[in-house]
Amino acid sequence: MEPHGDKLSRVLNERLEVVPYDPVWPTMFEAERRRLSACLPSGIVDRIEHFGSTAVPGLDAKPVIDMLIGVRSLDETRRTVVPILEAQGYDYFWRPTHGDDTPPWYAWFIRRDASGWRTHHLHMVETGPDFTGHWDRLLFRDFLILHPDLAREYAVLKRSLSHAGLDRVDYTRAKHGFIAKVTEEARRFFGK
Repeated sequence: MEPHGDKLSRVLNERLEVVPYDPVWPTMFEAERRRLSACLPSGIVDRIEHFGSTAVPGLDAKPVIDMLIGVRSLDETRRTVVPILEAQGYDYFWRPTHGDDTPPWYAWFIRRDASGWRTHHLHMVETGPDFTGHWDRLLFRDFLILHPDLAREYAVLKRSLSHAGLDRVDYTRAKHGFIAKVTEEARRFFGK
């Protein structure tokens, strides 16, 4: 088995590509949601949400379905869900929510197709206040859906960054200012 650090380094250095919106993305989310609901132990998952750019109609995105999954307990997730999904070929990582080694931690999984291309990212978090930043991603999604002009602005930024030759970490960091600004607007708009 590959050491966790080597495996993380490998996935963070995989090629990054932003493509035009594909109307099949919501169907891919729904198929994976049904699959997870069928294979995971009952009672561990509270909710499953499609977030990120593939959840915003018309928005250019990395062709990977991001799923935010609320779980009752991350300890229970590590004991019961990790072995199930790893046995099905998912890559698993125990990741910090902020910074490099700062709690709270969450469970992150990558699903790949038969060719080895990423198809899904599963972000498993609890629903408490330690994970508000994760759940705020739904506000960002919903605000972009309601404001196509901002979604287009975000698409231009993402395309520009994807052509700049950044790795995945720097690409994510470079989007942070835009995401933070829009998320704050979304909080005010939705009264959160």
